[in-house]
Amino acid sequence: MVRPHLPLNALRAFEASARHQSFTKAAIELCVTQAAVSHQVKTLEQRLGAVLFRRLPRGLALTDEGLALLPVLRDSFDRIGDVLDQFETGHVREVLTVGVVGTFAVGWLLPRLRAFTDAHPFLDLRLMTNNNRVDIAAEGLDYAIRFGDGAWHGIDAAPLFDAPLSPLCAPDIAARLTTPADLLREKLLRSYRSDEWPRWFAAAGLEAPPIRGTVFDSSWMMVDTAIQGDGVALAPPLMFSRPLESGRIVRPFAIDVTLGGYWLTWLKSKHVTPGMRAFQAWIAATCATA
Repeated sequence: MVRPHLPLNALRAFEASARHQSFTKAAIELCVTQAAVSHQVKTLEQRLGAVLFRRLPRGLALTDEGLALLPVLRDSFDRIGDVLDQFETGHVREVLTVGVVGTFAVGWLLPRLRAFTDAHPFLDLRLMTNNNRVDIAAEGLDYAIRFGDGAWHGIDAAPLFDAPLSPLCAPDIAARLTTPADLLREKLLRSYRSDEWPRWFAAAGLEAPPIRGTVFDSSWMMVDTAIQGDGVALAPPLMFSRPLESGRIVRPFAIDVTLGGYWLTWLKSKHVTPGMRAFQAWIAATCATA
């Protein structure tokens, strides 16, 4: 498509005049004379072969042609302004939107995130937490960090690390647990993944009891319930290092089961930006040394 060679100053003069409905007010905004604005608009009308304003005794009124042109120009100038606003001291600011399963965000990412933001001051990071059910395209995400096996349709995935699951409970409950079989007498908290406790009991050489009660869509909420002494959670200890170190929660048995891991995911069709490359390199390196 051949782009028309229209003078930018004339387009600015028209947009400002239309917004103010006055050549005089447009001139004040643009820091030029009223005559200059009027001349620029007249030049634009001549180039287009159309009248854009009706000149009234007091102000201006847009013609149909002016009404058609104004929203296009306003949107274009707004978009140009948005991009220019991203520049700061010669650097362009990039917005990077990352969806993160809540357990990973609180238990692993947030304590380490300052290292990334300090190293990339011209990258505006936006974190959106979720419960592992995420639509990258619909939510406008550049990346999503999720738990699973890495197999998602239309998605590229880079492994971060495995997250084995192990029972976690309050100290007073742990005091009465001697063998895994003792868990059969306890209230077992469960996630929406119904195979977790059966797989763990199988690893412990036991048949799983019927698991009933509240279903949690967040490991963090489930473990917080366990901290309150209201049952035993099955969750990745790696995500709960702080409550484990403080003694608020205990891992009574060393037995664990691996049903998946954390992955950095993005759309196969996504154009990878410099900010995305920086984040992927940082999180891969940080996971490798964690």
